[in-house]
Amino acid sequence: MLIRAIFAMFALCASGLALALGTPFDQAAFEKSQQSGKPVLVAVHADWCPTCRAQDPLLSDLLKRPEFKDFSAYRVDFDTQEDVVKKLKVPMQSTILIFKGGKEVARSTGETRRDELMALMKKAL
Repeated sequence: MLIRAIFAMFALCASGLALALGTPFDQAAFEKSQQSGKPVLVAVHADWCPTCRAQDPLLSDLLKRPEFKDFSAYRVDFDTQEDVVKKLKVPMQSTILIFKGGKEVARSTGETRRDELMALMKKAL
């Protein structure tokens, strides 16, 4: 019983991080965000990936900063959204893509340093 309760709490916390990071990727919403001219962050994530888990709280925190308040953020599931992964030409999970004005302006795979993630996002400002 205790094990189930602990697992349920872990699952709830993990889902909270996912929601804080961004909305699940939807092509129509993504295109609308791009057309708005505002910056867009796309995180290609896999639940089993330790690097992705390390990126989540960093990106969530950065997205709360005033300079990044206009960002739209989307999360692509590497394992279930294979069509999106292929369309974005993403070779592996833990890839972060930054768009501005409908064009990709930055990309990084496996980055977990806060200052580097911040520099990546600033390329869209």
